Amino acid sequence: DAFGCRPILIDGHDLNQIDEALAEARNGGDNPTVIIARTIKGKGFSEIENKDGWHGKPLPPDMAERAIAELGGVRDLRIEVAIPEPGSPAITPDGKAPVDLPTYAVGDKVATRKAYGDAITAIGSRPRVVALDGEVSNSTHADEFKKAHPERFFEMYIAEEQLIASAVGIAVRGYITFASTFAAFLTRAYDFIRMAGISEVDIRLSGSHAGTEIGADGPSQMALEDLAAMRAVNTSTVLYPSDAVSTAKLVDEMARTKGISYIRTTRGAYPVLYENDEPFRIGGSKVLRRSDGDVVTLIGAGVTLHACLAAADRLAKSGVSVRVIDCYSVKPIDVATLREASAQTKRSFIVVEDHYAWGGLGAAVMEALAEDAEPPTVEHLAVRTLPGSGSTADVMAAAGIDEAAVVEAVKRVTEATAEVR
Repeated sequence: DAFGCRPILIDGHDLNQIDEALAEARNGGDNPTVIIARTIKGKGFSEIENKDGWHGKPLPPDMAERAIAELGGVRDLRIEVAIPEPGSPAITPDGKAPVDLPTYAVGDKVATRKAYGDAITAIGSRPRVVALDGEVSNSTHADEFKKAHPERFFEMYIAEEQLIASAVGIAVRGYITFASTFAAFLTRAYDFIRMAGISEVDIRLSGSHAGTEIGADGPSQMALEDLAAMRAVNTSTVLYPSDAVSTAKLVDEMARTKGISYIRTTRGAYPVLYENDEPFRIGGSKVLRRSDGDVVTLIGAGVTLHACLAAADRLAKSGVSVRVIDCYSVKPIDVATLREASAQTKRSFIVVEDHYAWGGLGAAVMEALAEDAEPPTVEHLAVRTLPGSGSTADVMAAAGIDEAAVVEAVKRVTEATAEVR
């Protein structure tokens, strides 16, 4: 009643009451109806009725025979149900209608969460695109979609399980659904996400404010497990772009991607790295620094790519050349580019990620090449202790994933390589 629903309380073992309740719900007007059916576990078989210890357990054969007998014996029931009348689909498909994605100038500082909002607003020109948000749309920038396409925006409030459940239901009706909230809050809905993977439904998730990069908000708000969690889901695609252009392009790719796709976005604004005509494909990567004399490969994604680039430029001034890979597609990962880099940079990698050390980008890189005849040696810079609260620079430095930490890692790796020689 408190939520404006009409509750119907019945005996869940009484078929007549069930039938009557369903009929009443069907003709109940505009308010949603909730049927509360009171039941007793094991009802009808006296040996286990209303007794603990039988949940999820099959009955032994002799007990099963007694249960069938007490319940009235073997019966052959056949029920004819009404076949739904043929109807039109929920929406008119619009295929791959072209859209004008947002554009950005190289060097301008734009948060990837802002680019996410810009991108879903642009592809919202396709009538099949729907956006949902968990009452943080002013931060995820899904509010831009709301302003442009209010009839296809759904505010799900602070109810992340319902956010995912609704996204799944809308997707089943043929819509292209995007659901967004803070990455840390998606953990509340993980069971719904994994069940969506089991159902093999197509939904697109955006988790913003990821990692220690959010700084002062502290560890309760820092998503540091999300890449691992999303990589583990059946049919999932996991993306972590570093700038606005790649974010917009990958959001458009997500609209055409089967299964569950997840894009991790960053709170702060960082320089645009790519021209607007740069293509981005799922399963790809970008090599931003390369030379014949590279002694090690730096692999980053999202915010840590900028740390890798800054470190590479500093090292270049002292005559040390390193390769830098933007590993924006965490799953599937670009194995071919990783193998090439391994072969050309002394089989030496440094992976830098704003995520706990387990299950994220570093794990994805190592798993991809683990069975190679000569896998690379990997120095893994990741968050290994509970972060504190402070400025972005201070918290990332404390975690050992900033520019200075990358430079020191390169020195360690090159010194170790020289000693081996």
